[in-house]
Amino acid sequence: MTVLERVREQEQSARVVEAYEGYTGAARLATLLKDRLVERLGLAVMAEMVSSGDLVRARSELGIACQAILNLPEFEGLGVEDRHALVGRVLDEVCGLGPLQPLLDDESVTEIMVNGCKSLRFERDGVIHEARTVFDTSDQILMVLDRILAPLGRRLDRASPIVNARLANGDRVNAVAQPIAIDGPYVTIRKFSNRISTLEGLVALGALPHWYATLLSWVVRLRKDIAVAGGTGSGKTTLLNALSTEIPHSERIVTIEDSAELRFDTHPDVARLEARDASIEGTGEITIRDLVKNALRMRPDRIVVGEVRGSEAIDMLQAMNTGHDGSLTTLHAGSAEEAVMRLVLMARFGMDLPTAIIEEQIATALDFIVMSQRLVDGSRRITSLSSVRRAEGGGVQLEECVSFDLAGRSWHLVEEPALVEEGLEMGLLSKEEVRAWREAVS
Repeated sequence: MTVLERVREQEQSARVVEAYEGYTGAARLATLLKDRLVERLGLAVMAEMVSSGDLVRARSELGIACQAILNLPEFEGLGVEDRHALVGRVLDEVCGLGPLQPLLDDESVTEIMVNGCKSLRFERDGVIHEARTVFDTSDQILMVLDRILAPLGRRLDRASPIVNARLANGDRVNAVAQPIAIDGPYVTIRKFSNRISTLEGLVALGALPHWYATLLSWVVRLRKDIAVAGGTGSGKTTLLNALSTEIPHSERIVTIEDSAELRFDTHPDVARLEARDASIEGTGEITIRDLVKNALRMRPDRIVVGEVRGSEAIDMLQAMNTGHDGSLTTLHAGSAEEAVMRLVLMARFGMDLPTAIIEEQIATALDFIVMSQRLVDGSRRITSLSSVRRAEGGGVQLEECVSFDLAGRSWHLVEEPALVEEGLEMGLLSKEEVRAWREAVS
């Protein structure tokens, strides 16, 4: 009995040859189909089709070729559904990112986690699920990563076993390889939905009430400096992107990110900067701090830093203090108080100044800290809003404007921010819209 006959026998006994089930037999049949496809078309032709840029057409033409190959005696006995699933699996490997592709195409999936060849997991509606397929080998994972990293000039090898990158649509990718990753390459992909790009979109999801979204919109319109804080996966970048869409089209924006994720599809004047890792020779590194300094020479009306993690915090604060009002950034913190503490620590990495002086910088630079939180059930909420002021004796004073009741899942206006009256006096807010907002809050 040939190997192929044994594969058929195993599949027939299981009565299923479905793609993405992770069965050894299905993987072998997919490999066989790929081999026959290469024999029929040739690697050069296939590579040209895939690299043409029109993947829809490439998948269509390669799919027709696969269906023809499945008529060979080698694939006798496969049903219609089995054929369709097998072709889909092969096309995902040839034209896409293998087992990741169906999950990337699924808009309901928000995060993907590859744990070597052992498991492939994904998050949907805040709940982790086990995918029905895994990568066959570590080499297959590395090949997929190479497709992601090559266009970006990034690398993943023993010399640089950790890399942060992004997909073409802005989805964030983190990969860890040997010798850091013990059980094979680990890949984490944070997806960003195109459906959530405005404050109104967040309101529709129940992340915050409409009156709160209106208040945040006014904060942006009145050019207040904002820090969005929260834990990992709490929705900081999504909120930052939504706030950025409120910036008037007459203003020039410079965005600075480790991996470009922010989307400005409708704004006409956006300069997007992305940090760069060092080359194989150890040269050419461009840090977030380098980009913040350079952004000041690009005539920005607003500077948007995707996330401050270190010494760039002092440059960001100085930019806010030197005429670039209305700038925005994010940072990891569990509360507004913790956000201030983290800013102090990060700023001291960049400049060895006394804590009191750095706190003065924060008090005069930042206007508001808005918190984003991921709840136990996986849902995300825009929780508190705190104004940042200079305390009478020096330092930072926080005053909560909007509070969030976790038990009741409700928001309360604790204190109307002074910016509302300020907007009325400057004529930037109309009496009618303020009156309607106050009625909605009460």
